Amino acid sequence: MYSKDETKLLRKEFWIVFARRCGIVPELRSRKKKWVLYDTGLNGIDLKFEVTRQEAMVMVEINIKQENRRLEAFETMQKYRKLLEDGFAEPLIWDFCVIREGGQEVCRIYTSLPNVDFHRQNQWPDIFNFFIDNMLILENNFMEIKDGIEAELY
Repeated sequence: MYSKDETKLLRKEFWIVFARRCGIVPELRSRKKKWVLYDTGLNGIDLKFEVTRQEAMVMVEINIKQENRRLEAFETMQKYRKLLEDGFAEPLIWDFCVIREGGQEVCRIYTSLPNVDFHRQNQWPDIFNFFIDNMLILENNFMEIKDGIEAELY
């Protein structure tokens, strides 16, 4: 069992090693910035990585504070479902109400790798490969539909 401080250090090391791993991916080498993440160009819609003691996830998170606008954005994304899911082995998981640790309600569209634990360093290569493979697909698909989403929401 890790203490809070040990877990914090391990999490920091995980992301440092992940950044190094991304540096050797041919598709990412030519990019000035490796991942889009918070720079989607759409307020309140982000692309994210998340890893816990139970799973790893690659997601679109809709974190608009006003519930009606957040749900409207989620419904708009559903119109592009087929395009957003293109290239994934399994359909994405569409969850219109997730409560984050801090209590904020968000919508998430994601794929996950279950039964992995970032505390187990021997699982890091599998998690990194999952992150890279799936975020490349998600980013490409999202950028294809971004203008349509923007036109409907903003």
